[in-house]
Amino acid sequence: MHITLRQLEIFTAICQEGTITGAAGRIGLSQAATSQALAELENQLQRRLFDRNGRRLKLNAAGSGLLPGAIEVLDRARDIERGDGPPRLNIRICASLTVGNYMLPSYIGRFVRRHPGAHFHMEIGNTEHVVASVRQFQSDAGWIEGLARNPQLHSFPWREDRLVIIAAPDHPLAGRRVVPAALAEASWVLRERGSGTREVFEEAVAGKFRLLHSPLELGGIGAVKRSVMAGVGLSCISRSTIELELKAGQLALVHAPWLDLRRQITLLVHRQKYLDRGLRQFLDFCGVALSPSA
Repeated sequence: MHITLRQLEIFTAICQEGTITGAAGRIGLSQAATSQALAELENQLQRRLFDRNGRRLKLNAAGSGLLPGAIEVLDRARDIERGDGPPRLNIRICASLTVGNYMLPSYIGRFVRRHPGAHFHMEIGNTEHVVASVRQFQSDAGWIEGLARNPQLHSFPWREDRLVIIAAPDHPLAGRRVVPAALAEASWVLRERGSGTREVFEEAVAGKFRLLHSPLELGGIGAVKRSVMAGVGLSCISRSTIELELKAGQLALVHAPWLDLRRQITLLVHRQKYLDRGLRQFLDFCGVALSPSA
């Protein structure tokens, strides 16, 4: 058997892009050469690695078994190639909306200023999307609100975040300290199911009051804020996402100190993921305390 690093590189690119066309563009080969390399690899292994659905390729069980080892071989080869030189700083991360839009950019900006050759690809989605991206090796690491209950993933605490209840400035509850009955009677703008914010909020209010009026569910932080400003209802959102609107008087807080709205921001990495020197360097810069086994 004579599998090459180039074949493994093409295989992992196809896994992460989902199509021959996308993988070819990413690694700088023609579609024909990329398709041929995949065919040669499958012939050498004597098994298909993907299920074909038109132009889309879906990783099958054989491909899923190969992917962690292929990524590790490539990352270790890059570390060996660089020796004592500077590590590879081409990092793919995935983060939930709050973390990706409001927390990580400042870390990435400061890191890039220290390491001008660093390149980041950051994908943003809800918690379920981040978990799937890390689990499928599409991202090197992921950040979510709360915890991921997935045996394939390592979870490391990063920092604490606090949710707050917000209202339009002219809402009857704006600026007030409220009791559970007042929140039960209010209309609510909720994040979509699968978001960490929604999960923390629902856990916090369980047993205290029921959400009777929820006319709107939204998948974006900006849309939630604009809907609350427009008077659709109250919402629960990370304090870190509304500082500008609070200062501008566009939003107001509703005080419910009897609700525990704290949450843990968590870093996720796959248990089979090889953490190369560049990725470790960035995670250390972010203040992540990795366990010795990671």
